[in-house]
Amino acid sequence: MQKNLTNLILAGALAGVIGGGAVLAGQEVYQNYQVTHSPVRAKSDKTVALSSKDTETTAYNKAANAVVSVVNFKKSGSSYTESSEGSGFAYRKAEGSAFIVTNNHVIDGADKIQVITNSNKTVTAELVGKDSLTDLAVLKIQDSAVSATASFGDSDQISVGQRVLAIGSPLGSQYASSVTEGIISATKRLVQSDDDDSSQSYAGSTVIQTDAAINPGNSGGPLINLAGQVIGINSMKLSTSSNGTAVEGIGFAIPSDQVVDIVNKLVKDGKVTRPAIGIQMINLSQVPVDEQKETLKIPTSVGGGVVLYKVNDGSPAQKAGLKKYDVIVGIDGKDVTNQADLREELYKHKVGDKITLTYYRGTAKKTVTVKLNQTLKS
Repeated sequence: MQKNLTNLILAGALAGVIGGGAVLAGQEVYQNYQVTHSPVRAKSDKTVALSSKDTETTAYNKAANAVVSVVNFKKSGSSYTESSEGSGFAYRKAEGSAFIVTNNHVIDGADKIQVITNSNKTVTAELVGKDSLTDLAVLKIQDSAVSATASFGDSDQISVGQRVLAIGSPLGSQYASSVTEGIISATKRLVQSDDDDSSQSYAGSTVIQTDAAINPGNSGGPLINLAGQVIGINSMKLSTSSNGTAVEGIGFAIPSDQVVDIVNKLVKDGKVTRPAIGIQMINLSQVPVDEQKETLKIPTSVGGGVVLYKVNDGSPAQKAGLKKYDVIVGIDGKDVTNQADLREELYKHKVGDKITLTYYRGTAKKTVTVKLNQTLKS
């Protein structure tokens, strides 16, 4: 039985790295300049109550002028060749600049970046910073190039079934400012897939699932509620399942509260430094019940958690005494049912902070204090 569990965990291990994983090595950091303006609110604006006057049209009109196309150019000899296009939107004006958020995979590897505004102006953009783990990047252009900025809503306040709009440039700038409508299919979905072709890494990302049409080129554009607030950034969709079955209406957006936190860090420091505990893990729900009993030996009453597949040598987790096959069920008094729960709470902390983990080792329930170190940068 233990061999079967080991094979199962190996299949999902790389998608469950928190700290020190080779999949995150060698990522580039951009720090082109320093800015001093005040950040976007640490917690995005609360989602406003909707009224009968809030329609798809009014929502679109509130955000559309902030939406842009983002063009990635590669240098070829003495000239530049367009490599790809995506979307983005201006979220702030300060100190003569307009700041634009987009996906990291939209601008990854670019030798030059251009932005095409809603009024069809084409301007060269500077890269403020990028974060491959969350697939976010911040650009800046001259503030006079855009006429409006979009406001963030609170993604913690969204609900399944709520109507949303996706705005962007599907298939490129010739279809700029296209809008599609759908609903929120899930407020928090843990996605574990890597797209090697576009250098995206979504391993362990917690995202909003929507059935609003998201096509190539929509990446980086806003997902808005009917109040016209940005509650997510459109990032990817599933077109086929793992067994090759065609899939429709499954798209994903990065939650706005996560976006606000990351863009503030990118504007301030040009990079994101994350705390780490140095483990590889898999959701307890992925382990068959008989192996939970025979290999993990945890009580049958434990309904959720994450199983440690590996504890990295010299890591905070190892120093705290955590071991392979321990099952983490809580962090700082909050329940952990899966990787998304653990990551969400962990990344609220800073390097050097101490966290309290609750876990099972066999039938024994234990708590331990872990001091976070710095091993993840992107």
